[in-house]
Amino acid sequence: MKLEIPPGEFAGYIFDLDGTLVDTMPLHYRAWNETLRRAGLREDLNEDIFYSLGGVPTRRVAELLGQHYRLPLNPERIFEEKEVLFSGIQHEAQLIMPVVEFARKMAKTHPLAIASGGPRPIVRRTLELGGLASLFRVVVTPEDVARGKPAPDMFLLAARRLGVAPERCLVLEDAEPGVQAARAAGMTVLLVASRGLAKTGASRESSRDITEVRGLGSAWSGPN
Repeated sequence: MKLEIPPGEFAGYIFDLDGTLVDTMPLHYRAWNETLRRAGLREDLNEDIFYSLGGVPTRRVAELLGQHYRLPLNPERIFEEKEVLFSGIQHEAQLIMPVVEFARKMAKTHPLAIASGGPRPIVRRTLELGGLASLFRVVVTPEDVARGKPAPDMFLLAARRLGVAPERCLVLEDAEPGVQAARAAGMTVLLVASRGLAKTGASRESSRDITEVRGLGSAWSGPN
Protein backbone atom coordinates (compact mmCIF):
# COMPACT_ATOMS: atom_id res chain seq x y z
CA MET A 1 0.00 0.00 0.00
CA LYS A 2 1.24 3.49 -0.85
CA LEU A 3 0.80 6.17 1.78
CA GLU A 4 -0.43 9.42 0.22
CA ILE A 5 1.05 12.33 2.16
CA PRO A 6 -0.81 15.66 2.13
CA PRO A 7 1.09 18.50 0.43
CA GLY A 8 3.12 20.74 2.68
CA GLU A 9 6.60 21.34 4.08
CA PHE A 10 6.26 19.48 7.34
CA ALA A 11 9.02 19.86 9.92
CA GLY A 12 7.69 17.40 12.50
CA TYR A 13 5.34 14.42 12.71
CA ILE A 14 3.02 13.50 15.58
CA PHE A 15 1.48 10.04 15.77
CA ASP A 16 -1.40 8.67 17.75
CA LEU A 17 -0.60 5.14 18.92
CA ASP A 18 -3.63 2.88 19.40
CA GLY A 19 -5.34 2.28 16.06
CA THR A 20 -2.76 4.36 14.19
CA LEU A 21 0.63 2.70 14.63
CA VAL A 22 -0.54 -0.46 16.39
CA ASP A 23 -3.87 -2.27 16.02
CA THR A 24 -4.59 -2.45 19.74
CA MET A 25 -8.18 -1.22 19.64
CA PRO A 26 -9.81 -4.69 19.48
CA LEU A 27 -7.72 -5.66 22.52
CA HIS A 28 -8.75 -2.53 24.40
CA TYR A 29 -12.36 -3.37 23.56
CA ARG A 30 -11.99 -6.85 25.04
CA ALA A 31 -10.48 -5.42 28.22
CA TRP A 32 -13.16 -2.74 28.59
CA ASN A 33 -15.97 -5.20 27.90
CA GLU A 34 -14.74 -7.67 30.52
CA THR A 35 -14.12 -4.92 33.08
CA LEU A 36 -17.60 -3.46 32.66
CA ARG A 37 -19.20 -6.90 32.77
CA ARG A 38 -17.52 -7.51 36.11
CA ALA A 39 -18.83 -4.12 37.26
CA GLY A 40 -22.43 -5.06 36.48
CA LEU A 41 -22.97 -4.40 32.77
CA ARG A 42 -25.58 -6.91 31.57
CA GLU A 43 -24.82 -6.61 27.85
CA ASP A 44 -21.74 -6.36 25.69
CA LEU A 45 -20.17 -2.94 25.47
CA ASN A 46 -21.48 -1.20 22.36
CA GLU A 47 -18.63 -1.14 19.86
CA ASP A 48 -19.74 2.10 18.20
CA ILE A 49 -19.68 3.88 21.56
CA PHE A 50 -16.29 2.36 22.36
CA TYR A 51 -14.69 3.43 19.08
CA SER A 52 -16.19 6.90 19.28
CA LEU A 53 -14.07 7.44 22.41
CA GLY A 54 -10.78 6.56 20.72
CA GLY A 55 -7.97 8.75 22.03
CA VAL A 56 -9.91 10.05 25.02
CA PRO A 57 -7.91 9.59 28.27
CA THR A 58 -8.66 6.23 29.86
CA ARG A 59 -9.94 7.60 33.16
CA ARG A 60 -12.35 9.86 31.29
CA VAL A 61 -13.53 6.88 29.22
CA ALA A 62 -14.36 5.07 32.47
CA GLU A 63 -16.43 8.05 33.61
CA LEU A 64 -18.27 8.37 30.29
CA LEU A 65 -19.08 4.68 30.02
CA GLY A 66 -20.31 4.60 33.60
CA GLN A 67 -22.59 7.55 32.87
CA HIS A 68 -23.87 6.05 29.63
CA TYR A 69 -24.72 2.68 31.16
CA ARG A 70 -25.78 4.16 34.51
CA LEU A 71 -23.32 2.01 36.39
CA PRO A 72 -22.19 3.15 39.86
CA LEU A 73 -18.51 2.95 38.96
CA ASN A 74 -15.41 4.05 40.76
CA PRO A 75 -13.55 5.40 37.67
CA GLU A 76 -10.12 4.99 39.23
CA ARG A 77 -10.74 1.35 40.15
CA ILE A 78 -12.27 0.61 36.73
CA PHE A 79 -9.27 2.28 35.07
CA GLU A 80 -6.84 0.08 37.03
CA GLU A 81 -8.78 -3.14 36.43
CA LYS A 82 -9.09 -2.47 32.73
CA GLU A 83 -5.38 -1.80 32.31
CA VAL A 84 -4.47 -5.01 34.16
CA LEU A 85 -6.66 -6.99 31.75
CA PHE A 86 -5.23 -5.17 28.74
CA SER A 87 -1.65 -5.77 29.86
CA GLY A 88 -2.32 -9.50 29.80
CA ILE A 89 -3.23 -9.49 26.11
CA GLN A 90 -1.15 -6.54 24.92
CA HIS A 91 1.38 -8.81 23.21
CA GLU A 92 -1.30 -9.97 20.74
CA ALA A 93 -1.39 -6.63 18.91
CA GLN A 94 -0.37 -6.09 15.29
CA LEU A 95 1.63 -3.28 13.78
CA ILE A 96 -0.13 -1.19 11.16
CA MET A 97 2.70 -1.52 8.68
CA PRO A 98 2.07 1.35 6.22
CA VAL A 99 2.14 3.81 9.12
CA VAL A 100 5.07 2.11 10.84
CA GLU A 101 7.12 2.13 7.64
CA PHE A 102 6.37 5.84 7.17
CA ALA A 103 7.42 6.55 10.76
CA ARG A 104 10.68 4.65 10.30
CA LYS A 105 11.45 6.62 7.16
CA MET A 106 10.61 10.02 8.65
CA ALA A 107 12.58 9.32 11.84
CA LYS A 108 15.78 9.38 9.81
CA THR A 109 15.33 13.06 8.88
CA HIS A 110 12.64 14.62 11.10
CA PRO A 111 11.63 14.68 14.78
CA LEU A 112 8.71 12.42 15.71
CA ALA A 113 6.34 12.42 18.68
CA ILE A 114 3.61 10.23 20.13
CA ALA A 115 0.43 11.84 21.47
CA SER A 116 -1.68 9.09 23.03
CA GLY A 117 -4.67 9.00 25.33
CA GLY A 118 -3.35 5.89 27.08
CA PRO A 119 -1.53 5.91 30.42
CA ARG A 120 2.23 6.37 30.09
CA PRO A 121 3.30 2.86 31.26
CA ILE A 122 0.93 1.20 28.78
CA VAL A 123 2.02 3.50 25.95
CA ARG A 124 5.70 2.86 26.67
CA ARG A 125 5.20 -0.91 26.76
CA THR A 126 3.24 -0.89 23.48
CA LEU A 127 6.09 1.01 21.82
CA GLU A 128 8.66 -1.38 23.26
CA LEU A 129 6.76 -4.52 22.26
CA GLY A 130 6.46 -3.20 18.72
CA GLY A 131 10.11 -2.19 18.48
CA LEU A 132 9.07 1.43 17.97
CA ALA A 133 10.34 3.23 21.08
CA SER A 134 13.56 4.49 19.51
CA LEU A 135 11.71 6.29 16.72
CA PHE A 136 10.03 8.87 18.94
CA ARG A 137 11.90 11.73 20.56
CA VAL A 138 8.81 12.85 22.48
CA VAL A 139 5.96 10.90 24.09
CA VAL A 140 2.97 12.86 25.40
CA THR A 141 0.24 11.17 27.46
CA PRO A 142 -2.67 12.51 29.53
CA GLU A 143 -0.43 12.80 32.59
CA ASP A 144 1.32 15.70 30.83
CA VAL A 145 -1.66 17.98 30.18
CA ALA A 146 -4.73 19.45 31.84
CA ARG A 147 -7.03 18.40 29.00
CA GLY A 148 -6.84 15.32 26.81
CA LYS A 149 -8.26 14.80 23.34
CA PRO A 150 -10.41 16.29 21.80
CA ALA A 151 -8.75 19.39 23.30
CA PRO A 152 -5.57 20.41 21.41
CA ASP A 153 -3.30 20.38 24.48
CA MET A 154 -1.50 17.10 23.78
CA PHE A 155 -0.62 18.04 20.21
CA LEU A 156 0.46 21.54 21.13
CA LEU A 157 2.72 20.19 23.87
CA ALA A 158 4.18 17.58 21.52
CA ALA A 159 4.96 20.27 18.94
CA ARG A 160 6.54 22.49 21.57
CA ARG A 161 8.74 19.66 22.83
CA LEU A 162 9.76 18.85 19.27
CA GLY A 163 10.62 22.50 18.67
CA VAL A 164 8.27 22.70 15.67
CA ALA A 165 5.52 25.22 14.99
CA PRO A 166 2.05 23.60 15.08
CA GLU A 167 1.24 24.60 11.52
CA ARG A 168 4.32 22.71 10.32
CA CYS A 169 3.28 19.44 11.98
CA LEU A 170 1.56 16.52 10.30
CA VAL A 171 -0.60 14.43 12.65
CA LEU A 172 -1.48 10.79 11.98
CA GLU A 173 -4.73 9.82 13.70
CA ASP A 174 -7.47 7.21 13.51
CA ALA A 175 -10.18 8.49 15.88
CA GLU A 176 -12.50 11.48 15.79
CA PRO A 177 -11.43 12.97 19.17
CA GLY A 178 -7.84 13.00 17.94
CA VAL A 179 -8.78 14.48 14.58
CA GLN A 180 -10.68 17.25 16.36
CA ALA A 181 -7.71 17.88 18.66
CA ALA A 182 -5.25 18.13 15.79
CA ARG A 183 -7.47 20.51 13.86
CA ALA A 184 -7.93 22.66 16.94
CA ALA A 185 -4.12 22.79 17.26
CA GLY A 186 -3.88 24.13 13.70
CA MET A 187 -2.24 21.00 12.30
CA THR A 188 -2.80 18.98 9.14
CA VAL A 189 -4.21 15.48 9.70
CA LEU A 190 -3.41 12.26 7.88
CA LEU A 191 -6.31 9.92 8.56
CA VAL A 192 -5.61 6.27 9.29
CA ALA A 193 -9.06 4.92 8.50
CA SER A 194 -9.35 2.20 11.10
CA ARG A 195 -12.70 0.89 12.30
CA GLY A 196 -13.33 3.81 14.62
CA LEU A 197 -13.47 6.50 11.96
CA ALA A 198 -14.89 4.20 9.34
CA LYS A 199 -17.90 3.60 11.61
CA THR A 200 -18.40 7.17 12.82
CA GLY A 201 -18.07 8.67 9.35
CA ALA A 202 -15.50 11.18 10.48
CA SER A 203 -13.46 10.48 7.35
CA ARG A 204 -16.09 12.43 5.43
CA GLU A 205 -15.73 15.54 7.57
CA SER A 206 -12.64 17.56 6.76
CA SER A 207 -11.76 21.17 7.40
CA ARG A 208 -8.08 20.60 6.62
CA ASP A 209 -6.02 18.25 4.46
CA ILE A 210 -6.96 14.66 5.31
CA THR A 211 -5.74 11.56 3.50
CA GLU A 212 -7.06 8.05 4.20
CA VAL A 213 -4.86 5.05 4.90
CA ARG A 214 -6.46 1.61 5.03
CA GLY A 215 -5.27 -1.87 5.92
CA LEU A 216 -3.22 -3.63 8.58
CA GLY A 217 0.19 -5.17 8.37
CA SER A 218 2.06 -8.13 9.79
CA ALA A 219 1.71 -9.55 13.27
CA TRP A 220 4.21 -8.90 16.02
CA SER A 221 4.53 -10.55 19.35
CA GLY A 222 5.98 -9.69 22.68
CA PRO A 223 6.69 -11.86 25.67
CA ASN A 224 4.05 -14.45 26.50
